[in-house]
Amino acid sequence: MRDLWGFLLQTLTASGAAVLLLAVKAMFRDKLSPRWQLSAWVLLLAVLLIPAGAAGRYSLFNWPWAVETLKTFFTGDYSLTIISAPIPLPVPEPPETVEEWIYAVYVSGAVLLLLWYALSFLRLRLALRRGTTADQTTVDRISALAARYHLPVCRAVEVSGLQSAFVCGVFRPVLALPAGEFVDDKVLLHELLHLKHRDVLWGMGTCLFRCIHWCNPLLWYCADRIGNDVESACDQRVLECLEGEDRRAYGQILLSMANENYARAPGTSSMANGGKNIRRRIEAIARFKRYPAGMALVSVCVWIILAMPIMGSPARSVYTPEGRFPQQMDLDAAMASARTTWCTTPAGALDTYSKALITQNGIYRAMCAPLEQQETLAAGMKAVQGLGTTPLWDTGLPCGADEGFGYAIYNLEPIGGRSYECLVVTVLKDYPYRRDFEKNWHYIASQPVRVEQADGRWIVLPQGGFRVEEFLGDPWLTWGVESLPAYVYSDTADGFRAELHLQKVFTVDNTIEETNDPSWAFGPTTRFDAVPKPDAAFDTVHWNHFTRCIYAGNEADKATITSVGLTCAPLEEDGSRPELRPVVKNSSGSSSDGSEWGGRSLEETWDNEVAVGGGGTSSDFDKNSFGLPEGYAAQLYINWKPASELTLRLQEGGAV
Repeated sequence: MRDLWGFLLQTLTASGAAVLLLAVKAMFRDKLSPRWQLSAWVLLLAVLLIPAGAAGRYSLFNWPWAVETLKTFFTGDYSLTIISAPIPLPVPEPPETVEEWIYAVYVSGAVLLLLWYALSFLRLRLALRRGTTADQTTVDRISALAARYHLPVCRAVEVSGLQSAFVCGVFRPVLALPAGEFVDDKVLLHELLHLKHRDVLWGMGTCLFRCIHWCNPLLWYCADRIGNDVESACDQRVLECLEGEDRRAYGQILLSMANENYARAPGTSSMANGGKNIRRRIEAIARFKRYPAGMALVSVCVWIILAMPIMGSPARSVYTPEGRFPQQMDLDAAMASARTTWCTTPAGALDTYSKALITQNGIYRAMCAPLEQQETLAAGMKAVQGLGTTPLWDTGLPCGADEGFGYAIYNLEPIGGRSYECLVVTVLKDYPYRRDFEKNWHYIASQPVRVEQADGRWIVLPQGGFRVEEFLGDPWLTWGVESLPAYVYSDTADGFRAELHLQKVFTVDNTIEETNDPSWAFGPTTRFDAVPKPDAAFDTVHWNHFTRCIYAGNEADKATITSVGLTCAPLEEDGSRPELRPVVKNSSGSSSDGSEWGGRSLEETWDNEVAVGGGGTSSDFDKNSFGLPEGYAAQLYINWKPASELTLRLQEGGAV
């Protein structure tokens, strides 16, 4: 934690976990053993030890969103608060702003409280050093108790002024006893059990977190409860060792164990709350019972179920203001949501960016934009407030995109490290220069982008402007648009250059079925889900290919050619040629193995470039989806007869 916002994020995250723990512990107070009641606090200590927001973790509520909203609203800062350590770290520069002065006061309070605890521990150690070694009779009693119950022992000293015994220290523990007083065996047993289970560590941990979160009363209350539960768990262990009358006598001598002189002393098993907790402990002793063995499994199950919401994260969703912007905080909250709902996968980043284009939503763009661009994006959205019902931004498109066609990701390629390049493709609506609507002309916009990791999030970086082109017919993007870039395989024979153009289209399932559609009798209708999926994975890869034959021979020989055809299939893994389907007159097709066949009859005068076929197949996305075939075995047909065999090889330069 290096600033006020980091502390707020850390302490609020811990507070969310504390509220849930207190509620569940109250629910199971008399149903689960004191050991479970104590062990449940391990979850809170884990939350306190792990920097808030690590791996996207926050408890119960999206605390980063709340903190980022406040930070942006009060300071105009659009950076993301990242906590590198769960403890306050000093800032070398002197404070200047109000927030920096508040943080300086907080750090000073934490340091002063830590010094106070350190001095208290030092005072205690000096008092123990002035004590005298316990007499041999007491040492023999301690050794006998330890042997009887298989417990460890440590050096025992007698100190004047103590009200009860306690263990002090972790690495070289000392059993402190009141000088000149007889200490009951049950009290000694209690302290030896503290020693065995290293309960001193609980006290040290709670003192440390009291220092770090000294201004959070909820966490101070939890620290008190941890101390209570440490004592209750130890009482339970003592009662399990005792029998009959000894159990009743244990409650009677419990009052002698309250030590107000060293209450909350770090590094000791001294009762955290002095005598205040005695009554509750005596009531617990009165209703003591042994928990059945099967309850251990139940306790573990409850512990695991409780750990899921505390150590996990709630579902993330981006906040977008509805209607116009009546207040500045609406946009600040939306931008904070975008910064804290970052994209965790390349597919999620591309899905979010594409939907930002389609909806013209600047908040969606902020989710997949570099952090250094957040302020610029916010300024652009503020400039157009009131112009629409969503935070608009300048997408660079000449007009709006047609949501009905969705988007497609063409030719996604890994490029070194952890980055990718591809083409984002959308369909435009109401394009200013659309011509002859009745002939079903559409316009397609494509933009090259790079996807990479930055600051632990996946971002999208445009690599150029949009290219707009005409398309006749319904542009179902997943099944390929021939004019868009493709990987080209080619070979030459008999005056023709045979080419196969391969496109890979990566898709995320964004289909939503309309269950309330009145036309349900004709089957369910679907629509495009325009809400970003920052954690998305690619579902399908469409392998689309188009074949063409380009004549490069003598013009005098063209008149003798009445048809041209091509059949091809990917080479086998060992490089051998597969069996090819024959080209039959007036027949064409493709297969799921990537093979394709087809031909065309030519008019008396024909263009040198002849499209002879097209097709494709789909496959589930996996790690092999980025690979390309080594080549294609092909057979050229002229005048419906086999001509030369070809081997189509990939041209250099990638998709063109």
